[in-house]
Amino acid sequence: MQADKKKVTRLLKTARGQIDGILRMVEEDRYCMDISHQLMAAEAILNKVNKEILTAHLKCCVSHAETETEKEEKIDELVSMLGKILK
Repeated sequence: MQADKKKVTRLLKTARGQIDGILRMVEEDRYCMDISHQLMAAEAILNKVNKEILTAHLKCCVSHAETETEKEEKIDELVSMLGKILK
């Protein structure tokens, strides 16, 4: 992985903390909209992490592919992943 590991780790730990908090909210029967708001915040962090990783993939793995075939395969992987994200 070529992404900034410190940044990715920090964001993932933040998301983990949010998810732990969401679990407590569910266990405490908190208000549905408050839980939903926290879920959206955790999703936003995970999306940010994914963007960081996909950007690193594009900048490193794709741009440093040794052959045109390898580059096309890396691009196809990225396009496939984006198709899953954007559905």
